Amino acid sequence: MIEDGDRIAVGLSGGKDSISLLAILAAYKKFAPEKFDLVAINIDLGFADTDQNEVEATRKYCESIGVEFVVEHTQIYDIILERKEKSPCSLCSKMRRGALNSVAIAHGCNKLALGHHADDILETFFLSMIYEGRISTFMPLSHMDRSGITLLRPFIYVEEKYLSGLTRRYNLPIIHNPCPQDKNTKREDIKQLIASLDEKYDCKQHFLTALFHPERNNLWDKMKDVIKKPE
Repeated sequence: MIEDGDRIAVGLSGGKDSISLLAILAAYKKFAPEKFDLVAINIDLGFADTDQNEVEATRKYCESIGVEFVVEHTQIYDIILERKEKSPCSLCSKMRRGALNSVAIAHGCNKLALGHHADDILETFFLSMIYEGRISTFMPLSHMDRSGITLLRPFIYVEEKYLSGLTRRYNLPIIHNPCPQDKNTKREDIKQLIASLDEKYDCKQHFLTALFHPERNNLWDKMKDVIKKPE
């Protein structure tokens, strides 16, 4: 994922996942065989009640580990409110990612690292099946042709519980999310569904194993499928 000469933007939302990713990449940089630079980028969505003390604590933490901290102020939240979207989270995600890509390019980055972990991968898999009718989830490594940025997700094998523990153990700074939709999303519903299934069937690890070993999949090959769809 990381090569000599990379300048990697870390999408620093302020949550435990992204701050853990930044901490680990900064620690890895000290002994990595590859020589690379890091830039932490926070996209300010425009919430009036964002705790600026938390933002300042994050800035000081970045300074302490020798990482440039960039805050990009936007009006994404106001735009979403004006448009009265039925699915505001989807639009917010696209606009936030677009802003993140633009800032990363402006700061000379060729790669963007995001803190998506194993639980995110599994939740996305369920969301795709339930709401889109397709089998799909995040890729650990992908290149975005339009921006020229390569997207990295180093935590895909790491479960969320370990990142929570890491954040507490090292007292990493958190910027709490003031979004009114937080914890009231389809993704949160799926998180609870998976938790309930795991409690009843002890199946979460089986789900993850299925995702991590696609060579074991026994799915129809659409190019060879001779079964005609009903008209």
